[in-house]
Amino acid sequence: MHKSLFDHIEKFVTLEPSEIDTLESCLSLSKIKKKEHVLQEGQICNTLYFIVKGCMRQYIINSKGTEQTLQFGIENWWITDYLSYHNHTPSHFYIQAVENCEVIAIEKPALESILIQIPNLERYFRIVSQKSFGAAQMRIKFLFTMSAEERYHHINNLFPEFVQRVPQYMLASYLDFSAEFMSKIRAGKI
Repeated sequence: MHKSLFDHIEKFVTLEPSEIDTLESCLSLSKIKKKEHVLQEGQICNTLYFIVKGCMRQYIINSKGTEQTLQFGIENWWITDYLSYHNHTPSHFYIQAVENCEVIAIEKPALESILIQIPNLERYFRIVSQKSFGAAQMRIKFLFTMSAEERYHHINNLFPEFVQRVPQYMLASYLDFSAEFMSKIRAGKI
């Protein structure tokens, strides 16, 4: 049931069978329907989600009332609102299923307890957090240093299947331009 998560963990650290059993006892598998939210602005985030199948996104609604996608998560990625999770404060974000999803969820109290019991899991989550933070830094760099057209071609060259997988208006908001601009780029009019 949790094979994809344990395979992912094993890429970074080794767990003993008893540690796997302990971790497994804290996990729950959920199905989330397309467009369903697991977090809304104002709620306190107490859960980390490991995506087994599907695609999710984290977004805000800006002052103009427009959705702005900040992050996508696909298979073998974690998604949460880390600030709300860590500080136990209301979230500034929404987390929504872009496709029908299967996720493995772990609640904060269970994770905090298990990290004390299994130091290698602490190492695993540190590595995952560092990789996630590094990816966020690169995204910020691209937003500041590339033109809108360059950002589109960059992501399309790196992740062509992903570009075809997500709704174009969500991809456009992630790349910080309008859906109309996206249509022009795709049509070769820019």
